[in-house]
Amino acid sequence: MVINYFIRWIDTARVSERVAGAAALARAYVSRELPFEERCAAEAALTFLLDDPSAKVRHALAEALAMHRLAPLQIIHALASDQDEIADLVLKRSPLLTDGDLIDRVAVGTEGVQRSIAGRALVSKSVSAAVAEVGCAEACLTLLANDGADIASLSFRRMAERFGAMPKLREAMLADRRLPADCRHVLLVKLSAALKDAPLVVALMGRTRGERVMREACVRASLTLIDRTRPDEHAALVEHLRLAGELTTAFIVRMVAHGKIDFFASVLGVLAGREAARVQALLAGGRDLALSALFRGAGLPESAHGVILRALGIWRDVANGRRVAGAQEVSWLMLKELNACPGQSGPAARHAELAGLVRAIHLEVLRENARDHALAIAAA
Repeated sequence: MVINYFIRWIDTARVSERVAGAAALARAYVSRELPFEERCAAEAALTFLLDDPSAKVRHALAEALAMHRLAPLQIIHALASDQDEIADLVLKRSPLLTDGDLIDRVAVGTEGVQRSIAGRALVSKSVSAAVAEVGCAEACLTLLANDGADIASLSFRRMAERFGAMPKLREAMLADRRLPADCRHVLLVKLSAALKDAPLVVALMGRTRGERVMREACVRASLTLIDRTRPDEHAALVEHLRLAGELTTAFIVRMVAHGKIDFFASVLGVLAGREAARVQALLAGGRDLALSALFRGAGLPESAHGVILRALGIWRDVANGRRVAGAQEVSWLMLKELNACPGQSGPAARHAELAGLVRAIHLEVLRENARDHALAIAAA
């Protein structure tokens, strides 16, 4: 038989000859052209080649067999455990490797193995979860760059927790449209923490002022994040902000001043334990007494009820077409509600802190609107 001759020939053939012979035998095996007995003998010969001392021979086997469903399973598994440049061919291409096989290799493999698996044409949620849980940073970057990877929300969260402080991975995650809103917030907080500790920021602003500026920037970024969050993700983002201790009265007042009423409804629903549809109906047309009761159930202090009700009334008018207004006008009327506008006698002592917050919001909006106006003039 030809295969018998091939096996005896291997012992004396040069490396280049063994490489060519291994590739030719592997192609013949997967082509189905060999009779049954010769296929059995060819499989034995291919298995024998796994012990060849030259990596070039095993590389030739991997190239010839990696993409074929007819390849011998034991050879595919052996090649998948070979040195990285050989395993890479099989781990990236072989349809014979199950999710269980790939997950096992992610758990015990080198960084190169993890990157190979993360770069497969199709990566299931379970394999993606394994990469997110125990894979190296480079493997996670490869996974994020792979359009064929199915990544669950939980896997995004694990990558954010593990590598959110790494600029390259943080940037890749923030650029991914699949990233859940709560993960975006985690990454924004990590970015803020990195910036406030940067030597340049500390040198220019000092640590105390730098922390304040970054904290305010993080709050503004959170408001922008609300606009980019789908309604079906509101509840998850609210829960994340609650657990992170960021659903403060100041944040809620700022949210309402900027007109994030749908998200405000989600916040009230979670904090007060009420159904979202009922809360939305109250915000759309409920009386002040009912709304105040809802605010109390959500834990909002009585001192903030008046300005929130004032803002809600204005946004209702805007929604119904009875008024044209934006955050600049709303924050001004909230100041007026607190008796804190220029020419008024000033806020009550219990409203002093809240008045300072609303004044800061109003000044921020004035600055943003003026900047946008200047840019529009420059672009005209």
